[in-house]
Amino acid sequence: MAQGQGDLKSGRYKLLEHEAFRLLEEYGIPYPPYGLAKTPEEAAELASKIGFPVVLKVVSPDISHKTDVGGVVLGVSSVEEVVEGFEKIMKNVKSRVQGARVNGILVQKMVPRGVEVIVGGLRDYTFGVAVMFGLGGVFTEVFKDVTFRIWPFTLEEALEMVNEIRSATILKGFRDTPPVDVYSVADILVKLGKLLNEHSEIESADLNPVVVYPDRALVVDARFIVGASKG
Repeated sequence: MAQGQGDLKSGRYKLLEHEAFRLLEEYGIPYPPYGLAKTPEEAAELASKIGFPVVLKVVSPDISHKTDVGGVVLGVSSVEEVVEGFEKIMKNVKSRVQGARVNGILVQKMVPRGVEVIVGGLRDYTFGVAVMFGLGGVFTEVFKDVTFRIWPFTLEEALEMVNEIRSATILKGFRDTPPVDVYSVADILVKLGKLLNEHSEIESADLNPVVVYPDRALVVDARFIVGASKG
């Protein structure tokens, strides 16, 4: 059994972030380089290997909103800052979420600015697996500018899905920004549909944000909610 699939048998209702990335890897869904550190020294070594700047994030089954408890440090650009950031996160978590279990600190390559989109999926036991796409931020939260497809669907249908949102102009190049790689986004949509279809124990998935560039797309954050398998 592959590591990511083994994580689904942990008995927890959600995968930890590094476990989510392992599952994405098994389906060829791209993400920035990362590693899990247990100590400040491990974090510094990982950051040096990955390349600066990096992001530090607490990994805990007891913390859903990492930023709210001071569990995220952005733009870390040196070994010294890694050590400081690691210790700061641990101190914040200890004081703000008493008794929280901490599996370590995720050290992740900080990606350049791009167009942020959201890819999600859920399991409906009448209709099957549904996959969602939308632009990030207010486009999804305020304007509800999203599209859905029921699995299975093809890469061509996924491209249609991407182009159906009202704000699709932003993806095609807007003002001084170049068009982004919608084919990479469509590929992620198809692969997420396949992943959810093959793992009936996953209730929902949230890849948010997915940062898209002219030549690629990267899943920066991933969340999988796990329930009982329905067969």
